[in-house]
Amino acid sequence: MQVVFSPYKIPEFNLAAEEFLFSEKTDEYLLLYVNKPCVILGSNQSVTNEVNEDFCHLNGISIFRRLSGGGAVYHDEGNLNFCFVFNKKKGYSPLSSDFLQPVISVLNSMEIPVEVGKRKDLWLPDGNKVSGTASHVSKCRELHHGTLLYDVDMEKLQKSLIPTSATNKKAIRSVPSPVENIRSFLERSTVRTQDVNDFFITFTKLMLAYFQIRELSLLLNEDIKKIYRLTISKYGRKEWNYRI
Repeated sequence: MQVVFSPYKIPEFNLAAEEFLFSEKTDEYLLLYVNKPCVILGSNQSVTNEVNEDFCHLNGISIFRRLSGGGAVYHDEGNLNFCFVFNKKKGYSPLSSDFLQPVISVLNSMEIPVEVGKRKDLWLPDGNKVSGTASHVSKCRELHHGTLLYDVDMEKLQKSLIPTSATNKKAIRSVPSPVENIRSFLERSTVRTQDVNDFFITFTKLMLAYFQIRELSLLLNEDIKKIYRLTISKYGRKEWNYRI
């Protein structure tokens, strides 16, 4: 297992990095990254069904489409994204939520008592969701990625995901859930809160310890060039992001 923290907050680059590690590599990875404000659609979703395009354009919130299915999510600098890329193991079901165990273990060690929900998401005891996940599998590989809402702009999250219209009846629709920032939960408890960067650093260090890894791995320059090519040819193109 290699743990990589993306050096960029460019959503289309990070989406391309996920696909590159999934499709072009044979090692197993945990990719961590933070994005600038954006909405990320599931592969089979319609923009008009999921997004308030006017609000997003007025507020500099870009719209992108990912490789996996599932629902639309809002990202900003208060959200930490994780992506596990595994080789398929005999007898292991890709529909399992087992991939979340490292995340649960690390959060619990930070006194954040999350539990797994029906849709392989993470919930706080007060009934609010702090993480949604989605998956993509091939014959030999599995990709499981998700969000961690630590200190997201909740007003922008809510307003960006109110659709302008919902006219595409064939596209996959998101299932709304009550959400909360982890920081808000901690502020109501006796646990000391951290600022966003400190939380991300602590989470990363604990994840390295979980996998018994001494240090982060870096994306090679050659790999970054290939990821940029995929960014330009796919994830940065309107033909992909607005295809439904």
